[in-house]
Amino acid sequence: MFWIAGGRELLLTFVGIFKHPVPRWLDHQLSHVEWEGFTAWDLIMPLFLFVVGAAMPFSFSRQLEQGRSKAGLYAKILRRTVILFLLGMAVQGHLLDFKLATLHVFANTLQAIAVGYLVAGIVMLNVGIVGQVIFAALMLAGFWALLMFVPLAGVGAGALEPYANVAYEVDKFVLGRFIDGTKPPYTWVLSGMTFSATVLMGVFAGHVLRSRLSPAARVFVLSLLGVGCLAAGWAWAEILGFKMIKHIWTSSMALWAGGWSYLLLALFYLLVDVLGFRRWAFPFVVTGANAILIYVLWDLVVPFGQIAHTLVGGLASHLGRVGEFMLALTAVMLWWVILYDLYRRKVYLRI
Repeated sequence: MFWIAGGRELLLTFVGIFKHPVPRWLDHQLSHVEWEGFTAWDLIMPLFLFVVGAAMPFSFSRQLEQGRSKAGLYAKILRRTVILFLLGMAVQGHLLDFKLATLHVFANTLQAIAVGYLVAGIVMLNVGIVGQVIFAALMLAGFWALLMFVPLAGVGAGALEPYANVAYEVDKFVLGRFIDGTKPPYTWVLSGMTFSATVLMGVFAGHVLRSRLSPAARVFVLSLLGVGCLAAGWAWAEILGFKMIKHIWTSSMALWAGGWSYLLLALFYLLVDVLGFRRWAFPFVVTGANAILIYVLWDLVVPFGQIAHTLVGGLASHLGRVGEFMLALTAVMLWWVILYDLYRRKVYLRI
């Protein structure tokens, strides 16, 4: 959440003070690939889904221990799914325009989370861990089979181009005029299969963290899962030819992103929980405590960048690249101070 709410600009303008232009490799890693491939910036959306999944074993077990019925959990899952879906439509689907001409029904990360959370929640409530692993594997393999072996009219089977792939054809059929207008297009309906697999990979991480393994063993298992997913994702893309394409959420991309997510979780679990290095993480704890709130505020409600220009733009205009950094820092601090005040008063947005 920090990165997409101004963190990217903060880092680039800081580096720009000392090295201009910013190194090409850094700018590349902090930008989305056009179609095929994967950068650090492309990890943000999969990591959102992964983290939601990692929290689910803790949340579900706590609610069951408190006496909530299975039916009650189903109702809560459905309510969260609907709220997340509507928020996604508001943030990126132009829902609040109240115009059918501009409405995009399915077009946002929150909606991908909603689908993945719904499917993963139903699976968790009905099968054990082995069944969850099998289901995730079937989603990845099934998505691959559909995209690689179902032929398209005039194109044939196995097409993975922006406007020529099975997932995009399904979106056109289901969403019609309300299809996502991003160019090149993301796909959503059929990609729900791999969204769900990504959330379930997070669920498996949650199971590891809740297990009776020692802290060191948890770090080892998470790292092993990470390396295994990276190897599988690379092999699926480079050897079997199912390329990493985030816009379609290909199975190889889901595994590759899942691998990095496992490794990051292992690293931060080691630093924070095992070794006890906590103080450095406080600004990010404050951010994460109300992540959905700042996501909606940043994209929909408050123009933090414009406010920063109003407050310090005059001074910044005389400071060159230092001024650019000052503007980026001010924008980030504006929303962080709001979240800190909410955190201090223990006010959290819950869905």
